[in-house]
Amino acid sequence: MFGAANDDAQRNVFGEAILPCSADPITGFYRDGCCNTGSEDHGSHTVCAVMTEDFLTFTKSVGNDLSTPRPEFGFPGLKPGDQWCLCAARWLQAYEADAAPKVHLLATNEKALEIVPLDLMKAHAADLS
Repeated sequence: MFGAANDDAQRNVFGEAILPCSADPITGFYRDGCCNTGSEDHGSHTVCAVMTEDFLTFTKSVGNDLSTPRPEFGFPGLKPGDQWCLCAARWLQAYEADAAPKVHLLATNEKALEIVPLDLMKAHAADLS
């Protein structure tokens, strides 16, 4: 169920209850639609990002092809506009390469702040007006 694993301990970068990132495609380390994390999530899949062609090309060039479907893993492949819980370190790497996608801060886990400074994500916010 979408967001079912989202317990009260999971907070966004503002310390509030984390919002869902995407149900279509279903995202999250736990495939619960949220950027929830835990001790098993060694990659810190905590940044809710909006995919762009630039980012998908970048991440493929560094060995993480997110655009090609992998049906054996139930992965549909991502396209521009899809939202996905990215590894915080990958988002930072993309930022440093000028290929960072927009971020939904209300759906980004506060654990991302251990890797990515909030001001960088705010500069790429998709949900701040």
